[in-house]
Amino acid sequence: MKIAKLIAGAALVISPIFGFATVASAQPVQQYQQYTQTQQRGMTGSYIGAGLSAGVTNGGKQNDDATFGGNVQGRYAIPKSQVSVRGAALFGGDSTALIPTLTLDAPIAKNTNVYVGGGYAFQTNEGYTSQLGNKNTPVVTLGAESQIAKNVVVYGDAKWGIDAYKDSSADAVSLQTGVGYSF
Repeated sequence: MKIAKLIAGAALVISPIFGFATVASAQPVQQYQQYTQTQQRGMTGSYIGAGLSAGVTNGGKQNDDATFGGNVQGRYAIPKSQVSVRGAALFGGDSTALIPTLTLDAPIAKNTNVYVGGGYAFQTNEGYTSQLGNKNTPVVTLGAESQIAKNVVVYGDAKWGIDAYKDSSADAVSLQTGVGYSF
């Protein structure tokens, strides 16, 4: 009796596996190529966008306060490469930081990249606060971008200004997010 129950139970567990099994077949090459083309990862194209920016550090002296404001950012994707030329303007403090950068873009999902790169921040009014310190400084950036609809991109990044304050060895960090128009 126990053996019969054991066999019946095993049959109930195993039967769905065989019941849903189908015949395997290979896709023709053309169908496979169409499938892989629709599944490409990464975002291509260029964009320009605007959003919010927050300096999250201060240099410890007068005119070194953390600052909240806006940003205008753009990306020019160099064709047939994973390199982009980017530009950003961080405004809202007593100075505006203008930041050209060169980044390496890594595709992580459909229409989505992460990027890392470097550049230089030029302050329009050195000695006065922007989201990225108060003096001209080298910058490292890390961010992500995704095309969420036709011609609509969302982006977010962090910028690290190295030795970004006058009369201080403090670094600056700013966080940006925004929405862009892709072309």
